[in-house]
Amino acid sequence: MIPRYSRQEMSSLWSDVARLRRWRDVELAALEGMVEHGLVPREALQDCLARAGDFTEADAARIEEIERTTKHDVIAFLTFMEERIGPSARFLHLGMTSSDVLDTSLGMVLREAAELILQGVKRAMAAVEKRAFEHKHTVMMGRSHGIHAEPITFGHKLAIWYDELRRAEQRLIRARDVIAVGKISGAVGTFAHLPPAVEVHACEKLGLTPAPASSQVVQRDRHAEYFSALALLGASIEKFAVEIRHLQRTEVREAEEHFTAGQKGSSAMPHKRNPILSENLTGLARLLRGYAVSALEDVALWHERDISHSSVERVIGPDATIVADFMLHRFAGLMENLRVYPEQMQKNLELLGGVVNSQRILLELARKGMDRQAAYVIVQRNAMRMYEEQGVTFRKALSEDQDLLKVMTSAELEDCFSTGYHTRHMDDIFQRVFGRSE
Repeated sequence: MIPRYSRQEMSSLWSDVARLRRWRDVELAALEGMVEHGLVPREALQDCLARAGDFTEADAARIEEIERTTKHDVIAFLTFMEERIGPSARFLHLGMTSSDVLDTSLGMVLREAAELILQGVKRAMAAVEKRAFEHKHTVMMGRSHGIHAEPITFGHKLAIWYDELRRAEQRLIRARDVIAVGKISGAVGTFAHLPPAVEVHACEKLGLTPAPASSQVVQRDRHAEYFSALALLGASIEKFAVEIRHLQRTEVREAEEHFTAGQKGSSAMPHKRNPILSENLTGLARLLRGYAVSALEDVALWHERDISHSSVERVIGPDATIVADFMLHRFAGLMENLRVYPEQMQKNLELLGGVVNSQRILLELARKGMDRQAAYVIVQRNAMRMYEEQGVTFRKALSEDQDLLKVMTSAELEDCFSTGYHTRHMDDIFQRVFGRSE
């Protein structure tokens, strides 16, 4: 992923040096398991541990140079280790296949990436929760089909977002656990040249769970679940971002991204304050969905394995985790600094002259004995007058309707326009979502 959309904390997990360190750790953990089960002399392990060392960019360049000849990255790595360690290195990779190293180390890095992403989810949830309680009673227009429906509060909207982020968190925890597996079972996964106990030892050392059964590779439905969880996270963030974009439209302007000192919105129009962060999140969510599709395509490999998944994972592994991590922190920052305009929300509430109370009037007429459909006709025709006749408000139209006045007094009608009834259950909603109402 390009640096523009990368945080160093995440992108560093995918550096060449970090990858080589994981390969070294897998090889040494497996070698230790071989020693513990009497397959390799302990002196060889001690020699390898003493000489394996760390990796630098120069080491990575040397391994890349070897690979230009071998055309095989793991063999190039093992060749380098032989150069560095000497004769004891012959015991590295004993009875193993390349996928033992590649898939086990991939499980390690995806687990670490998931931990960072979960930290980002926590930050995003905290930001949304804080703003939800801040605006628990900030009344605004609820909309369906983009059209005024009934009042809600901005805090209610954010409580829904928080609940959705919690589901994303739960999916990511499962995905982290599903992906955190390793295999040291050799070619085609039969343990023909190493006992399962070596795999158990190595995985425990590396903080992984042994795959219960593997072919030459760890099965890719695990990876598909992981990247699908990231895609769903991205879809939720896109949903939140699209809402912010709508609320920032000039004709609405109920909320707005923070506009920093010196920021410019347009090269041509100096007045512009655009929802660029939200638009960016919308675009990045498209990438995450694409990566999930690629991961699903990797599930079906030929027989015990092919390497059609390899090129895909070299791209989607770093890119998807870096993008998801970046999106979370961008969204959290957006929410922490989001500008909310309660006065404009109130202005928009009153834009149609009380028509948002139509359902309350309909229900009140039904309670008083009028047929629901007959009541619907009365309320609707007066609402249509408001839309179509200049200077006629919904309240005025209703107050002149003789059919309505036969069953409802003017005072009862006026009571239907009182405020507060739409939001009287906010405490219940917040208790359900946050476990507290204050």
